Amino acid sequence: MKMHQLLRDLREKNDTKIVLLVADGLGGLPEELGGKTELESARTPNLDACVREGVCGHTIPVLPGITPGSGPGHLGLFGYDPLEYRIGRGILEALGINFQVGARDVAARGNFCTVDVKGLISDRRAGRPSTERCVAMCQKLQTIKVPGVELFVEPVREHRFVVVMRGDNLGDKVNDTDPQQIGAAPLAAVGEDAHSQNTAKAVNAFVQQAGSVLKGETPTNMVTLRGFARYPAIETMKDVYGLHPVCIAVYPMYKGLARLVGMDVVDAGSTLSDQIETLKDVWAKYDFFFLHYKYTDSTGEDGNFEAKVEMIERLDAEIPKIRGLNPDVLIVTGDHSTPSKLKSHSWHPVPVLLWAETCRPDGVVEFGESYCLRGGLGQFPAMYLMPLAMAHAGRLGKYGA
Repeated sequence: MKMHQLLRDLREKNDTKIVLLVADGLGGLPEELGGKTELESARTPNLDACVREGVCGHTIPVLPGITPGSGPGHLGLFGYDPLEYRIGRGILEALGINFQVGARDVAARGNFCTVDVKGLISDRRAGRPSTERCVAMCQKLQTIKVPGVELFVEPVREHRFVVVMRGDNLGDKVNDTDPQQIGAAPLAAVGEDAHSQNTAKAVNAFVQQAGSVLKGETPTNMVTLRGFARYPAIETMKDVYGLHPVCIAVYPMYKGLARLVGMDVVDAGSTLSDQIETLKDVWAKYDFFFLHYKYTDSTGEDGNFEAKVEMIERLDAEIPKIRGLNPDVLIVTGDHSTPSKLKSHSWHPVPVLLWAETCRPDGVVEFGESYCLRGGLGQFPAMYLMPLAMAHAGRLGKYGA
């Protein structure tokens, strides 16, 4: 029996409330051997209090040694096997801006980047331009025409945008055109099958024209595309858990992930304080709250150890406001690790804490990677976090006689 069917059979309805607070890219590494990680370096009295009263451990987002993207990382936290549900980032970005994706569509996540006179990438994110510049550059890209394909180019945020290709006989088995390194040229798109080759041909035509349209627009003078995807078939959280879930996120992609699994998405403002106020406003309407915090990830990707420490401390300062709402279960974790030392996502297990009155405290007194190694949850696949949340919320009955 698969886990989702088991949970359907065991789930019980009550009025308990579960908060899943995801500090994106939370896990880190010491800068020097024997040192402390970003989380261990941060002053986190409120998270430490949760650990003392709760239980902690590490999650494995996909499999040991596998570095996850944000999509698989979050799907695991929502209780979906990321190896069974492979969701391309393009769909998540499109859903994140509430673009209505149809059956004839293939969506891709776009990045504005900077290329030099030789066409080699010097900045994969074009210096993180303002969202206003992103909008202006997308307006230029909207003038591009590709025969046989209807193109939609929509801004997301900063250097990110969405491209949706609509047409017949389009596939999504297309490689990313981002080489994931500077000093290299954007890659040509190649399709794995006949339908995907049609998509790749359209992609290459679009990118070639984008280079002409954006010439002279340094730093946003080129684009890369990745995460080609069609709309997948996936069960909702209401179907599986019987929950009424809501997403409180600022960045569009995470709103897309939430919509994909059937969460309501509400306006969360633009800051963490705004998100906490939104949480308070919708508290009576829902029983599962996905609260996403981005800046632990972006500072890690920038390689800024001190800034990531500061972002963790800012998050810690908001914990009393969440606990003041009296959730029955509070989980704090990340979707993956983003060590500042590596400037990227990594395969390292992710620290997790679970607070509930039904916890069996494990004696850990601080929230950090080395402390969580001694935690009562041990090290386990992230997709089992939701059954634990449901159990601690009194929402799962007994299995068997």
